[in-house]
Amino acid sequence: MSKTIKIRKGLDINLVGKADKVIVEAPMPKTFAIKPPDFHGVVPKMVVKVGETVKAGSILFKNKYNLEVNFVSPISGTLKEIKRGAKRRILEVIIEADGKNEFETIDTSGVLDRDTVGVKQFLLDAGLWPFIKMRPIDIVANPKDAPKSIYISGFDSHPLAPDYDYTLHGKDKEFQAGIDLLKKLTSGTVHLQIKGNADAALKGAKNCQINTVSGPHPAGNVGVQIHHIEPLNKGEVVWTVNAQDVAIMGATLLTGKYEPTRLVALTGGGAKNHKYYRTLIGAEVSVITAGNTAAEEGVTNRFISGNPLTGDNVGEAGYLGFYHSQVSVLPEGDRYKFFVKDGWLSLGFGSFSNSKAYPTWMLPKSKKWNLDTNLNGEERAFVVTEEYEKVFPFDIFPVQLVKAAIINDIDNMEKLGIYEVAPEDFALCEFVCTSKIPSQQHIRKALDVINEECM
Repeated sequence: MSKTIKIRKGLDINLVGKADKVIVEAPMPKTFAIKPPDFHGVVPKMVVKVGETVKAGSILFKNKYNLEVNFVSPISGTLKEIKRGAKRRILEVIIEADGKNEFETIDTSGVLDRDTVGVKQFLLDAGLWPFIKMRPIDIVANPKDAPKSIYISGFDSHPLAPDYDYTLHGKDKEFQAGIDLLKKLTSGTVHLQIKGNADAALKGAKNCQINTVSGPHPAGNVGVQIHHIEPLNKGEVVWTVNAQDVAIMGATLLTGKYEPTRLVALTGGGAKNHKYYRTLIGAEVSVITAGNTAAEEGVTNRFISGNPLTGDNVGEAGYLGFYHSQVSVLPEGDRYKFFVKDGWLSLGFGSFSNSKAYPTWMLPKSKKWNLDTNLNGEERAFVVTEEYEKVFPFDIFPVQLVKAAIINDIDNMEKLGIYEVAPEDFALCEFVCTSKIPSQQHIRKALDVINEECM
């Protein structure tokens, strides 16, 4: 039975630079990259060597600890380089496009008539499996698991986030085909969460339970939605898929081609020509940002693949993340601020505040802010301020959970709800934290400990 959920705790950060609803065909990048760090916990086992040719859909590497899971090329071309970091960890697998975009042949005949095992094998062979993530732990799903249910968030509430109603408009068939695939993977329910005024592709979806969610960010986080629909207990597993990725899965089923096209929103106060750019997963960020950035004199920009709260700082020469549909360009916070005018002694008339420390809290919520990346302070004693609780819409004690995570207290982490959360659920807590605690980092490390010790 469908549910209507109203999220009351949270915070909408109204930033300058939201993308206009205009689609631009991005130039074809010369190179693409699939980045193993995007798949937390995956240790890549390379299948192709530098200099070998690949097609769109060709296997690049497998998960060393689960060889069933394939990670494939988004484009045809030549494997140009494997970039490594410390301890020879693979950071990027770079493919040089050949301009032909040839595809691997994918057998889609009778897929929806197959049993669960057959549908899983199709997704694994086609390279679609990495789109499916699991809760708890927030990593690529294990194909051997039987999920209690599957959750799809039909909107994104992060700052400057792309509008899924716009990006999925006209993709009714592809989205429905993706839903049909996912339904074959669980004996439970496929939950689709939408806003009240969702596009027909979302609100018209069949073979799933449609729930209506409203409220401030993080209402669009799938973890928040799971918590309010059916909280996750120890020993249970659910899977999650991004809405645009559901359409990619469906398009692959309908066409027999792996073509991971994304509408990527260019956003942020450091960008201009804020529009949606059609490109492929792993594309060079520069094909979107070239000629589309602006900065005041003496100010540099930070290029983020993803949203300002949880995205990755990739630089202008970096690549679009596997799960990202947004590029955020923000002013870099690397300048000294005069303590009387902009610093700790100022009256704060130009500063954003959620804690009412500055008089700007009285301004209309419609005011847009051009915030930079400055933390405005260093990490300090982790004190109880009740700021976390104002923006954390879980029936969980967030400060106590983060403190348990910091000291690796597994018993208390389990009692306090570690199985229900992911790092992104603490992004707002990190933003409003007066102690400047990197909460997302601590929760990620804690989930790794739970995965190793308790799963």
